[in-house]
Amino acid sequence: MEAIYVQGIWVAETFQSKTREYEDFWLFATHIGDPKAAFLIVFPLAFYVHRRTGVAVVWVAALSEWLNLVFKWILFGQRPYWWVDESRLFLKNKPQLQQFQCTCETGPGSPSGHAMITGAAWWVVASSLSSFLRSRTGSKLLAAVPFLVYSVLLAAVSLSRIFILAHFPHQVVAGILAGVMLGVLLNRTVPEWRSLVFFLCSSMALLLGALLMYTGLEQFGIDLSWSISLAKRWCSKSEWVRMDTAPFSSLTRDAGSLLGLGLAQFWKPGGWALPWVPKTLCLALSSLALFHISQFPLPTVPPLLFYSLFFLRYAIVPQVVMVVVPGLVHLLTAKPKRD
Repeated sequence: MEAIYVQGIWVAETFQSKTREYEDFWLFATHIGDPKAAFLIVFPLAFYVHRRTGVAVVWVAALSEWLNLVFKWILFGQRPYWWVDESRLFLKNKPQLQQFQCTCETGPGSPSGHAMITGAAWWVVASSLSSFLRSRTGSKLLAAVPFLVYSVLLAAVSLSRIFILAHFPHQVVAGILAGVMLGVLLNRTVPEWRSLVFFLCSSMALLLGALLMYTGLEQFGIDLSWSISLAKRWCSKSEWVRMDTAPFSSLTRDAGSLLGLGLAQFWKPGGWALPWVPKTLCLALSSLALFHISQFPLPTVPPLLFYSLFFLRYAIVPQVVMVVVPGLVHLLTAKPKRD
């Protein structure tokens, strides 16, 4: 692996030097590919266009991110921004590399979570839009356009991860392949009308499964916090190391989202039948609400409190999108019935 890592460092240096003028674009692309964007941006957009697609985005994103966490715990992948110094192989000929605010993620590096979750969640959107265009127009060429856009988006997100030194190229390729396969497979089994008990059990299965695995690996003497200490040691600025990039943050986001999805469908099965104008208003209000929910600061000490609140944050997201905002808009826009 050392040879692959070394080549990856030189690829990253060349890529940074050749595309430095596109820095803002790469930073935007990595933001769009952030796993949390699947829940906070893609989900509401997809849900108000097509209910099943929105539910599928949450389902696929949650399971894909959970599997990504499991893979990272097993594969022990390094990240370029810490390995270049930690390896001590470049003391005489150190590459000219730059870190960014979004570089210093604390989990292991393989496979790329951004590429994997983007590949899985956006596959749901692309395939749904492609089916719609094919049924309405009968054109195979037009139906291929969503997959073309999907491919460009996935490529941009993946390249951005190399640019900011978050991943080596082979980790990005692994994330792409895993994400596309999971998108195809999980999109076939979307639990749109399942009971609250199903989602509660799914949420608890993710939590308990990951905790059991974590405990089991630690019993074998494997320190799963090794990547956090490396991130703190080699990140350019200590404030760039954030708890919301830690493995347990991903876990609580996924478990909370599935529980929230079940609660939302329990409170209002089927939702409200709204015309396009009220749906557009719902999208605007939901986006505003989710922005403030995601930006609300959480206490990081003690860690258990942070992870509990992080769980609740993402359990709220589906209820805001599927129940609270549509219910409010329906109440304000519904025409009164005449006797």
